[in-house]
Amino acid sequence: MRNKAESREKNMKVRLITIGITAITIFVIALFIGPKTINPFNMSEIDREILLSIRLPRVIVSVLMGMALGASGAVLQGILRNPLADPYILGISSGAALSAAIGITMGITFWGIITIPLLAFLGAIITGIFVGIMGWKRGGFLPERLLLAGVGMGFLASALLMLIMSISTDEGLRRVTLWIFGDLSLADWSVIPYGVAFIIAGFVISISRAKALNSLILGDELSHSLGFSPRRERFILFISIGLMTAASVSLGGIIGFVGLLIPHIGRFIFGSDSKILIPVSALCGGMLLCIADLIGKSLLSPMELPAGIITAILGAPYFLYLLRRKDVLTI
Repeated sequence: MRNKAESREKNMKVRLITIGITAITIFVIALFIGPKTINPFNMSEIDREILLSIRLPRVIVSVLMGMALGASGAVLQGILRNPLADPYILGISSGAALSAAIGITMGITFWGIITIPLLAFLGAIITGIFVGIMGWKRGGFLPERLLLAGVGMGFLASALLMLIMSISTDEGLRRVTLWIFGDLSLADWSVIPYGVAFIIAGFVISISRAKALNSLILGDELSHSLGFSPRRERFILFISIGLMTAASVSLGGIIGFVGLLIPHIGRFIFGSDSKILIPVSALCGGMLLCIADLIGKSLLSPMELPAGIITAILGAPYFLYLLRRKDVLTI
């Protein structure tokens, strides 16, 4: 038994190291490969400017967004005990997109270059608070109410968003469309600091409640018998999801399916222990979005495809596969 435990621990460490090396490799490739390949050993002034002013902040933003969405998906699927759950099922992304669209079409610029990301963040927070209020009953969050409230808010925000798009100018319509599909071409250093702060806060909260999340996955009764309050834990974990998802949307728009797809990959390789699954999902989410953005900006160069389109193409078939499984309602 001891030898088996040591062997499993050794295999786990090997897998983690492999994932880490793979992540670093992908991030480096994304920096130097693209519409214009940069030789790191022979860079001109123009290459250096492209690398530091365009490529590096864009890669950092894609990694941060992917990490936030991957970790949020792992937490949300545990809270709702549903493998089809995705951070955007709570309607937070729709609220953020609506707020950003209002700012774009009205030409609001009083916060400078970060005006639209900040408006998106405020919209996400307000939507998250409203969904939380609607999902609260008898002193705690109920998974079913959260789910229905999120779907309802998502439909409402999407309808208002379509209304805004239908009456906006051509340029406003283009920018709103790119935001909806997760365009990272406008990423720069100014939008990174506040995004990092909220993503780290949400990540730390979720990791600190990993044991509680494990107990919630087993059921409320067992969670209570282990000394956890299911309602209190859902409230805390819901805050962590809101922080990470809102920051992600404010950084680069709506990216779908990362939070759905990545936790399943993490469970397949590393198991269901949330203490490991959450950071692994964050790391794999960063890799996936980095790859998606690299494909989007290189495939049809000089034209760029929003990263959200690439992740949807990759994630939608897997979503349909999950929908066909008989045990789709529980994880």
